[in-house]
Amino acid sequence: MELLVINATNSIARQINKTMCYKNIRFLSFFLVLLSSIAGKSQTTSYTKYVNTFIGSAPLTDPKILGYELPKGWRSWAGLTFPGSSLPNAMVQLSPMTEYKDAGAGYEYEDSVIRGFTHTNKGHWNLGHIPILPVSNTGKSQSEFISHFSHRNESASPAFYQVYLDDYKVKVSLTSTLRCGYHKYEYKDNSGRMILFDLSKALSRISDWNIEQVGQFALQGFQGRENVYFYATLNTAILKLEKTNQGTRTGYALVHLADGSKGPVELKIGLSFVSMENAKQNLEKEIGNKTFEVIRAEGNNTWEKLLGSVQLKGGTPQQREMLYSCLYRSFLWPALRSDVNGEYTDAKRQVVKGKFNYYTEPSLWDTYRNKDVLLGLISPAVTLDVIKSMKDVGEKTGFIPTFFHGDHGASSIAGAYLRGIDNFDIKATYQLLLKNANVEGRARPYLNEYIQKGYISDPDIASPHVETKAKAGVSKTLEYSYDDYSVAQIAKKLGDSANYKLLMARSKNYKNMFDPSTRFMRGRLENGDWIKNFDPQYPYYEYMYREANAWQVSFFAPHDMPGLIQLYGGPKGFESKLDSLFTLPWNPKHIARNVETMIGQYCHGNQPDHEAPYGYYFIGKPEKTQQRLDYILNNLYGIHDGLTLSGMDDAGEMSAWYVLNALGLYTFSATDPEYLVTVPLFDEVKWRTSSGKLLTITKPGKGRALTGIKVNGKMIKGYFVSHDLFKTGGRIEIATRAIGHGSR
Repeated sequence: MELLVINATNSIARQINKTMCYKNIRFLSFFLVLLSSIAGKSQTTSYTKYVNTFIGSAPLTDPKILGYELPKGWRSWAGLTFPGSSLPNAMVQLSPMTEYKDAGAGYEYEDSVIRGFTHTNKGHWNLGHIPILPVSNTGKSQSEFISHFSHRNESASPAFYQVYLDDYKVKVSLTSTLRCGYHKYEYKDNSGRMILFDLSKALSRISDWNIEQVGQFALQGFQGRENVYFYATLNTAILKLEKTNQGTRTGYALVHLADGSKGPVELKIGLSFVSMENAKQNLEKEIGNKTFEVIRAEGNNTWEKLLGSVQLKGGTPQQREMLYSCLYRSFLWPALRSDVNGEYTDAKRQVVKGKFNYYTEPSLWDTYRNKDVLLGLISPAVTLDVIKSMKDVGEKTGFIPTFFHGDHGASSIAGAYLRGIDNFDIKATYQLLLKNANVEGRARPYLNEYIQKGYISDPDIASPHVETKAKAGVSKTLEYSYDDYSVAQIAKKLGDSANYKLLMARSKNYKNMFDPSTRFMRGRLENGDWIKNFDPQYPYYEYMYREANAWQVSFFAPHDMPGLIQLYGGPKGFESKLDSLFTLPWNPKHIARNVETMIGQYCHGNQPDHEAPYGYYFIGKPEKTQQRLDYILNNLYGIHDGLTLSGMDDAGEMSAWYVLNALGLYTFSATDPEYLVTVPLFDEVKWRTSSGKLLTITKPGKGRALTGIKVNGKMIKGYFVSHDLFKTGGRIEIATRAIGHGSR
């Protein structure tokens, strides 16, 4: 039965949050479920009540999970999320900043001070623009403008954040729109009130900054390097604007507020990556004269609609909390960059007025596997504009953008196109993808060697170490092979048989990295010999492998699993090797930050081997996959205090992995419009598709071993279902049995 909670219950939760430590959040969730069980059927369903925005902000410290002892001074790269206010794929993420240096998203749950509230975030050690902090005359020197806080006096939900600043005795409430932030400050003392604009600071490097007063109640300015502009209004008169070391990396500005006014100080701020004039227009259009409560309610309703795309029966309160928290986290990136008037700053730093919403580039190396597909399933209009934005970048730079490693815009664009998101110039986009695939440059380094030899080499180094700089040739070869396959699928759809054949032939290049003598994907020298100094357990950042070791990349061929299995001598040899991946103990002396959270040699804390657990499906043993998935779902999300993730969320990739596996459909090859059926955590899942249809997934009984799949009442062969179900609606019934010792 669907859990129902009335608005009054949400109010109770907020009051409890003011007096409870967030470590007791699980008790609170259970309390809410008990309240809901006696609620009347006339009440409306709430989904945002399940979202805990603090998940992912606490550190992972247990060496038994990490795989090694954290060196002194290290913080694990687990989570790196922010708890502040945002709308789906918005320009503004308004969130507290506890640390600017080496802090990922800038908020670390174990910290005890807040340094400011910033307006952009991602979780990748960048952004963090326009830090603002309400302060007062406390006798501190200006260099000490930070405040202690307690989690007991902190609460958050989608589109809302609240905290009490102990040092300044100010209750801070934050909410936001797509391009604007709304601050409300309740000072205990209405005299000596100030607001710090700490504009020399951000998670990104700041090259310049400025702020100026505009009349009695407004301010405007910018931070340089990415050129983020702002326009802010206050409901309280400005007494004076004090600037110290303007434009420098040590400077800041203090806004002194006039005494005498009563009630909360409200600051409304619009952002733009184009101009201060656009920032002002964004503010006027999105907030205008609306109250804080109205903006907060509108934001909550936006999230309710999105989260309500997935409805559940069964599961524990903790599983629901994690599911909806991860679903929320999956829709924060990519971020909007165009203004309400359609203007944006393009890849050539020119101001352009577009006919679509312009977005940042996806974090493709992380998100192509699952999150980009999830975005298209629930927010296809955003996905369409993201593709148009990538095409715009490609037209200005010559290449479809990539991120970090690989050329995975190929998979994300092909996957969306083959799923029916096709209202864009596919022929022009395809030509850019072909250029990525055939012209060496910023998209595909070492491409000429890849084309000529069928692999990318690395040097033979006598004593390589984690930080050794080289080509990451094994990882690049494997990933380019999959990227070639992805572009080939567009070629096939468009009837370009010549390029289809060429790219499909190149998609087999992954085989050139397989060393049959060791049964690993192994680095090669320029002359074709295998690299001699080879330890398959040792992780590297750029030598042979990208943020991985040989074990973690040796099962990557999502486009050709039958071919990969044959490299291992067939199903038995493949199964034996895959078993060893999960059982061979990790060497705790092998430390590479973010290659962490180990199950044997398998690393769930990073992406390169996320395909591996599903390999058992291709030898007819899905129950062995499910054993691995269940362990990860139940043990590596919400660790210990309920707030810790097993690795960096990477713009939502880790969260999207949980969502899809918990719901029972995984994007094994994200390019292909089909889904691998897994056993969901819930008795019933209902997807409200973008076409307005309903896709229902049911799993009767407690069994966890998959034994059969029915689609619309008919038993199917194999384990994949077509994306057509998201277009037409339908019903998937999953038959299971208990997992016995014999399937281990």
